[in-house]
Amino acid sequence: MTVTTTATTTGTAGAGSGDPARGRDRWVRGAVGPGLLLAAVATLVWSGSFVTSRALHDSVPPVQAAFWRWIVAIAAVAPFALRQTWRQRALIRRHFGFLLAASLLGVTVYNTLVNQAGLTTSAGNMGMIMAASPVVMAVYERLGGTRLGARRVAGIAVACCGVLLLVGDGSLAFDFTPGDLWMFAAALSFGSYSALLRRRPAEVEGPVLLFTTFVLGALMLLPAFAVSVALQGGFEPTASTVGPLVYVGVFSSAVAFFAWNRAIALIGAAGAGVVYYLQPVCVALLSYALLGETMGAAQFVSMTLILGGVMLGAAGRSDGTRERRRQTAAG
Repeated sequence: MTVTTTATTTGTAGAGSGDPARGRDRWVRGAVGPGLLLAAVATLVWSGSFVTSRALHDSVPPVQAAFWRWIVAIAAVAPFALRQTWRQRALIRRHFGFLLAASLLGVTVYNTLVNQAGLTTSAGNMGMIMAASPVVMAVYERLGGTRLGARRVAGIAVACCGVLLLVGDGSLAFDFTPGDLWMFAAALSFGSYSALLRRRPAEVEGPVLLFTTFVLGALMLLPAFAVSVALQGGFEPTASTVGPLVYVGVFSSAVAFFAWNRAIALIGAAGAGVVYYLQPVCVALLSYALLGETMGAAQFVSMTLILGGVMLGAAGRSDGTRERRRQTAAG
């Protein structure tokens, strides 16, 4: 509510008109560019996290990797969020149900499933299958009454074809590993988390949301972490284990989640999800460069389809903005 009011005032002043609808429309148009950029930043950073999860698969147990990721993330966010979190403690209590659900889906479950998948599937497949999550986001938004538009639906369909070709290695004869199935579950969890963010209480500030969900998510992981240490033992803290955990804790958690949450606030889960289709391309390139995973003609064709779908879906996002502008003017 505060953001909309501020933007309306600015837009009205700039237009020299007292019509608040013009101010709202100007804010929407101005939000699309930054929103897409923030979604792209989060997508690129998360692509690296799939590579690190795969790199850690034989040295750090999945639950322990997830737990320490969030401990690092809490330490990274705490200096910027502790004071605000304390000031908003009453709001946290009021919206505790929402925060608990967001923590469970986006922190506790999602990342643990990704680490588990890394045991039995490639980083490339992990990124490809995660591209299913924008479909979940789009379905949630459509069920919520949002019209996606023909171009965005077409973009999703084209990108999905590219993802299916990537998973099938150029064919539709799929042979899923257990890790692939874990990744489908992770995609469902992340898509649900992103859709849930549309119900985020506006008064809860961004750093407070991050810090609170990280803490709650780590606490919910604590029992599983204790069981893992007791049954599997710990891991040796070396550069090859601590370095990736610092990366996923600071960049893939603190930085990427902040960018993604902000992107959803600006352009919605389905709009950010269109950009998320770039992730299989980024992961495939990174896994090829860093892990030596192979790439063939099917991968390049699939990447072309994914990129084309992203461009078509982004154009559809702009069309949706223009349609809202026409509807506002007609009203």
